[in-house]
Amino acid sequence: MRYGVFSDVHGNLEALEVVLEFLKGKGVDGYLFLGDAVGYGANPNEVCDRLRPLVSHAVLGNHDAAVTSRMEYADYYEAARHALDWCSSQLSAENLEWLRSIPYQTRHGDIGLSHGAPVAPELFDYLFTAEQVADTLAGFDNLPPVTFIGHSHLTISFEITTEQVTPMMVPQVRLRQDARYIITVGSVGQPRDRDPRACCGIYDTDARTFTFNRLDYDKDTARLKIIKAGLAPVFGDRLLVGM
Repeated sequence: MRYGVFSDVHGNLEALEVVLEFLKGKGVDGYLFLGDAVGYGANPNEVCDRLRPLVSHAVLGNHDAAVTSRMEYADYYEAARHALDWCSSQLSAENLEWLRSIPYQTRHGDIGLSHGAPVAPELFDYLFTAEQVADTLAGFDNLPPVTFIGHSHLTISFEITTEQVTPMMVPQVRLRQDARYIITVGSVGQPRDRDPRACCGIYDTDARTFTFNRLDYDKDTARLKIIKAGLAPVFGDRLLVGM
């Protein structure tokens, strides 16, 4: 099986359409979504309309949780709070209900899915370093062979053995039988790894490989939509630089 895996669309319809067209062209067998359909971008409703009938398995992101009152966001900075309030007002009842139904974490065969750290996923903790992974995980034997996460908008992977955690920044991860993996799949709609192109991946269960893909899209249109919607211009400006 070959799965298209992606995360953190954040209302960026232009980026999502390019990613979905790419994955369709690659003939993937299913789509795995790691959360944050909404937030920052100007098309939260349209993004949910595209994702809802398409994704095979999905998990809840923190922005999705916020707009559906599944978490508090009073401590978010003002522009982010405004964007979340605005998203809530834009979403249809059907899309709100879909977001409310998505689990914090799920497992599909040998594949684990979580938005942030897979331990206590409702806390949406970040995983940036090998030390964080080692401190967070309950134990090697409790891990599925591979867990895909989003949240940080980065493209870092961690190879986990009984002896150590090794961070990897590689375009393709080859999974060893004697190791476990946590793979951060990047962001479709707001990359923050200094590469502004949309990011998605393909996981091949037979070859045991996960391959990152970077795709150009119409960033200028996405940026102008954000500004015209009255959202913070910085959310659009970020799209141009991948920060």
